[in-house]
Amino acid sequence: MNHFQFSAPALPGGLARKVAQLTCVSLFGFLLACNDKSAESASSDTAAAKTAPGEKFELKLAETWQPNFPIFGDTPQRLADNVEKMSGGRLTIKIDSANKHKSPFGVFDMVKSGQYDMGHSASYYWKGKIPTSMYFTTMPFGMIAPEQYAWFYYGDGMKLMQEVYDEHGVLSFPGGNTSNQMGGWFQKEINTVEDLKGLKMRIPGFAGEVLAKLGVSVTNIAPGELYTSLERGTIDALEWVGPALDLRMGFQKIAPYYYTGWHEPATELQFLINKQTMDKLPEDLQAILKIAMREAAYNMYVHSYYESAESWASIQEEFPEVKIKTFPPEVMNAMRKANQELLDEEAKGNPMAKKIQASQAEFLAKARGWTKISDSAYLKSQEEADAQ
Repeated sequence: MNHFQFSAPALPGGLARKVAQLTCVSLFGFLLACNDKSAESASSDTAAAKTAPGEKFELKLAETWQPNFPIFGDTPQRLADNVEKMSGGRLTIKIDSANKHKSPFGVFDMVKSGQYDMGHSASYYWKGKIPTSMYFTTMPFGMIAPEQYAWFYYGDGMKLMQEVYDEHGVLSFPGGNTSNQMGGWFQKEINTVEDLKGLKMRIPGFAGEVLAKLGVSVTNIAPGELYTSLERGTIDALEWVGPALDLRMGFQKIAPYYYTGWHEPATELQFLINKQTMDKLPEDLQAILKIAMREAAYNMYVHSYYESAESWASIQEEFPEVKIKTFPPEVMNAMRKANQELLDEEAKGNPMAKKIQASQAEFLAKARGWTKISDSAYLKSQEEADAQ
């Protein structure tokens, strides 16, 4: 074993000691880095052998959104900007919006086939092809955003999500959260379960199945067609996101009732990556891409929260005629009952669905206990104090 000696230069006592300490820390960091590098040498050497030093890569990303779509569209652009900066230009991402590729709900198929390297969309859009994909966006009466992120990154979420997408040769990562979404814009007030029957509504995911079970005529419409569909009476109601995006769409001009949420308490968008594409990238660029996706997802969450707060204030001040409603207990209980019945049906016929449901339910029971004693208790205590 080599022994390193360090002699402090002839400086004043305190300064000499500091210089010595900093040098030793730097030396320790160098040795630790060498040790880490040697531990990963086998895999990194293999990746390095496949790529020339400084080789550049360009990935093509298809997004479900129209060009410059606020918040949602900002997220893949932020990813692309950060990836280019962090890689020193070795990795770039070219984004094609829905107006370019003409298939907003075809993003999964285009990434799977290799037509595009990456995609930005929402996992529950693929439930017709992959029924268990819906669990990784959000579920009615399920986890709120902090609970769901904990499940993804420290629970079983990421593992189960990849298990679902593995057979398709695609990797899936969280792509940004809207937090709790509003229940939608309605042309008429909903007072009873009977009021739902025959209602034509745009609502995707498992929530659409819940409402269909209660007699709603459910459809899914691309974002760019929502306003005209509601304005022309093609649909009677729609849910989109929440104040952050709903006001920009102008729904407050054509629908008088705005309902609070139940169906999407933590809507997580999705980054898709073709697995062969990822495997061709050297390890450092893979790491940069993963870190940039996680940062972009988190940024969308806080950005969306900020914009919703600002827009909610605007609704109250500028559009006082909008009637804010909560679904009555009769309707809420009917939706909860239908939701559980559908979950039970899914679990009976699909072992993977049963596995995911069990994981989510188990984690939610723990997480919600903490949410209630922390956030809920705090908010309730403040409301009680304000009421006095």
